[in-house]
Amino acid sequence: MENNTDPFYFKFTMFVNIRHYRFVVFTFCLLLYSFIVSANLLMILIISQYRVLHKPMYIFIALLCLNSLYGSAGFFPRFLMDLLSDAHLISRPACFTQIYVIYTYACNELTILSIMAYDRYIAVCHPLHYNRKMTFKTVALLSALAWIFPALFLIAIISMSARLPLCGNVIQKVFCANWNVTKLSCVNTAVNNAFGLLLTVITVFLPFCYVLYTYLRIVLVCWKKSAEFKGKVLQSCLPHMVSFIIYSITGFCDIALSRYDPDDINPFVIVVLSLEFVVIPPVLNPVVYGLKLPDIRRHISGLLSWYKR
Repeated sequence: MENNTDPFYFKFTMFVNIRHYRFVVFTFCLLLYSFIVSANLLMILIISQYRVLHKPMYIFIALLCLNSLYGSAGFFPRFLMDLLSDAHLISRPACFTQIYVIYTYACNELTILSIMAYDRYIAVCHPLHYNRKMTFKTVALLSALAWIFPALFLIAIISMSARLPLCGNVIQKVFCANWNVTKLSCVNTAVNNAFGLLLTVITVFLPFCYVLYTYLRIVLVCWKKSAEFKGKVLQSCLPHMVSFIIYSITGFCDIALSRYDPDDINPFVIVVLSLEFVVIPPVLNPVVYGLKLPDIRRHISGLLSWYKR
């Protein structure tokens, strides 16, 4: 008969595979986290400081950078601490807190990218109605909804997972994930799985399909326009497309990885793939938007020149 006493601590097992390189990995990740914080804070500072950038597109970019800071704060401090520790244990409350932060970050990223796609769709397909449709009130409402809906869904699903009686405490990952905890349950988890599937459809596949739909409409509008018009549209939409593609790939890798038995995959591959969606988007988003959008690039150059004086 299985022991169904709930463990107060969970144990990460994947750190064993990087223990010989932990100081090198720690140094690299510390520098990476420092860059994420600095680059995203710089983007938020630039957008908030200059009134010419107080437009819906740039406000959503600042929201994306803020979400990157939020998600990174839920992952990197704990990860860096575990790299230097010999006992990779995390308390049950801390584990579910980390799940909440990382999962809301992941859902927020996609909802923000969705409202950015809506903004670009209105700007390209209905330019005469843009100022009427994308008012400050609309931007504030969309921004709030992008954070509120994922938060409510995650509170519900994590509350369900937290009530499950568990028969183990081993998590084959370098951070807490809801599916890994659910697999430790001593009871049937059909209800949790069904609700998790519903959450995935609402927060992942629906926004994904909507972004694809908006860009299909944008392509159809651009099809008959001049080369100059296509160039302007590409310049404004390309950073968003890059962010969306990067996040889709990293998110797919994490979802696909959770469905495989870790014993059948190289441990190093598991660690790398599981870290992609919490590392790559926060690193690349400020770089992509900072380099590709002329208004932001010009103000960054001006700010850096001012500090050098």
